[in-house]
Amino acid sequence: MADAALRLQVLLEQLLGTPLPVRIRAWDGSRSGPPGAPALVVRNRRAVRRLLYRPGEVGLARAWVAGDLDVEGDLYTALDLLAGLVWERGEDARGTLEILRDPEARAAVAGLVRLGGLPLPPAPPPEEVRRPRHRHTKHTDRRAISHHYDVGNDFYELVLGPSMVYSCAYWQAPPPEGTLEDAQRDKLDLVCRKLGLRAGMRLLDVGCGWGSMALHAAREYGVEVVGITLSQEQAAYARKRVADEGLTDKVEIRVQDYRDVSDGPYDAISSIGMAEHVGAERYLEYADVLFRLLKPGGRLLNHQIGRRPQRDESSYQVDEFIDAYVFPDGELQPIGVTVAQLERAGFEVRDVEALREHYALTLRRWVANLEDRWDRAVKLTGPGRARVWRLYMAASALAFERNRIGVNQVLAVRTPDSGDAGMPLRARVWGG
Repeated sequence: MADAALRLQVLLEQLLGTPLPVRIRAWDGSRSGPPGAPALVVRNRRAVRRLLYRPGEVGLARAWVAGDLDVEGDLYTALDLLAGLVWERGEDARGTLEILRDPEARAAVAGLVRLGGLPLPPAPPPEEVRRPRHRHTKHTDRRAISHHYDVGNDFYELVLGPSMVYSCAYWQAPPPEGTLEDAQRDKLDLVCRKLGLRAGMRLLDVGCGWGSMALHAAREYGVEVVGITLSQEQAAYARKRVADEGLTDKVEIRVQDYRDVSDGPYDAISSIGMAEHVGAERYLEYADVLFRLLKPGGRLLNHQIGRRPQRDESSYQVDEFIDAYVFPDGELQPIGVTVAQLERAGFEVRDVEALREHYALTLRRWVANLEDRWDRAVKLTGPGRARVWRLYMAASALAFERNRIGVNQVLAVRTPDSGDAGMPLRARVWGG
């Protein structure tokens, strides 16, 4: 009798103490759950064992990446419904000890064991990075960046599109009226205008990626640019783009740690989507380095994802799925902490612009690109890595939409002793 889905539903609801908001389709073809809701497709008993050995986010992630678990229906709706069970239960969530004390919960666990079987725990998918967190040395930062960015330039072209910009776009109008390419171009131009770039200036682009910001600044504003990255694949791609556009006299791409840059001062510095990799313990050092590299009156544009502050900041933990599968050693901090650290380094913070909704639109466009070219993506990077990217980008889009995380552009100046910051009197009137 095909009844695995109903048994799973009953046991999970008994264990969680709340109705499941999604349907279940099990390996035996059975279905159960609320009509019209998206379905969790439990492809095999191994998925149940993964959840038993590692309940919560890690178990779900491992089952998803390995292909043991899938979603039938709209992925965003499914993730939104599951968020209440996995990520947002807070004080309502029952801990392991409480479950063990509850006879009904113990019975549910025993039922799941009988349903899934319990040989040795399934091995984590090969895409998972499991190691102690490091203190952001140059070696560990280089290794973490390589894990995320050296996936293959062809794969990133597929997801990001021709702009090859891997950060929040700046939408004048939402899709379909606005296109991703236009929005990314407008973001790069916004950064250039905030920095007040003019011909003959020197710009340092920290975490230059595939060179899009460096190329835009050199081509449209006539500045000389040094772009730095820790990714060999990014650097090779960016150098080819520079050569193809005939801008080798304007743009230099280096594989270099920001702590090793010694040829300042620069007139301006852009750091777009890089500071998330710095780490909380190193952030003041990062700010100090950028301050020293700027000439007096020089501007810094720091474009960075931030998280919501917690009442007890000591309880903050890095997201397990992101750390294990996406950005090893990445850390988010509240925007207030970012501003404070920049000020401690000596900067005068002149403007903070929140672009949270813009990133949600950007991520949904990237997910659509990936889904539209799924077979090609799997061929380029393997099914596990493609599934990682689909899950993390879709979940991140929802996190931005629900204000669980945000992204901000912070414009700061190394204001000289005279106090003349060289800024326009009216906010948001950008230029020289």
